[in-house]
Amino acid sequence: MDIEAYFKRIGYKNSRIKLDLETLTDILQHQIRAIPFENLNIHCGEPMELGLEGIFNQIVERNRGGWCLQVNHLLYWALTTIGFETTILGGYVYNPTANKYSNRMIHLLLKVTIDGRNYITDAGFGRSYQMWQPMELISGKDQPQVPCIFRLTEENGIWYLDQIRREQYIPNQEFLNSDLLEKNKYRKIYNFTLEPRTIEDFESVNTYLQVSPASVFTSKSFCSLQTPEGVHCLVGFTLTYRKFNFKDNMDLVEFKTLNEEEVEEELKNTFNISLERKLMPKHGDQFFTI
Repeated sequence: MDIEAYFKRIGYKNSRIKLDLETLTDILQHQIRAIPFENLNIHCGEPMELGLEGIFNQIVERNRGGWCLQVNHLLYWALTTIGFETTILGGYVYNPTANKYSNRMIHLLLKVTIDGRNYITDAGFGRSYQMWQPMELISGKDQPQVPCIFRLTEENGIWYLDQIRREQYIPNQEFLNSDLLEKNKYRKIYNFTLEPRTIEDFESVNTYLQVSPASVFTSKSFCSLQTPEGVHCLVGFTLTYRKFNFKDNMDLVEFKTLNEEEVEEELKNTFNISLERKLMPKHGDQFFTI
C-alpha cells in the first residue's frame, strides 16, 4: 500500500506535510469530497471488506467508496503513516425512531492528538451529518461548520455528538413528506468513549451489518459524496442534492427519481463510481435520512 496512491485518490497535492490541525483538516476534506460514503457492495453481491489491504484495493485501486468501518480505517492508516498520533474509537449510533442509541458498537471514528489537544475526526457518516472539520474534544462547546453546528457533550465518561440543523427548502413539493428528509432541527448522531479500539473489535459487527434484516445497510442501497457547497445522496432510485445555507439559515434540498439506466449514469458522473457487478437499488423500510 502506497501513501502517494492514497493522496492521488483524494486529490491531495500538498508536498510539505506538517502534523498540525490545518493538514488534518485538509486531508479530511479531500477524502470526504473524493471518497463516497456507500454500501453498494452489499447490493451487488460483494462483501464489505474489513482488512486494510482489501479496503485499499476497493477504495484506492478500484476508485470506490465505503462505509465507516472502511473509510475511517483507511484514514487511520493514512494519518498514522504520515505521523499523526491517531486512535481508533467505537461509537453507538442514535436511532430517532427508537429514541435510543444502538446496542452494538457499529461506528468507527478516530481521535487525533495534536500538541496535547484531542480532535474527533470522522470521514464516515456521510449525508448531511458529515463533519467537514475535526472537532476539538471539548464538552458543551458549539462548533459551527458549513453543514451545521456540531456539539460534543461529555457525561460520566461517555461523549455525545449532536448537531443543530438549519431549516430546509424543498422545491419539489411531492417530496415534502419523504422518509429521507430529516425532520429534527436538533439531532443526536452517536455516542462513544475514549477507550482505544482495534479493527478486530469490529469484525462481528462488520458481518452483522451485511446480513441482518434489521440492518439499514441491507435495507437500503446508498451513496453520498460531499461537495464544496453541499452533498449528493443516492438512496435506491432517489437522488438528492443538498446545498448548505443557500439562504440565511436554510438548506436547499432537491430531489429526483431515477430509472435504472440513470442510476448507473449518476454513479459515474456524480460519484465517479463504475461498478463491476450489477447493482440492485433498494429502498427498504429501515430508518435512513439524508
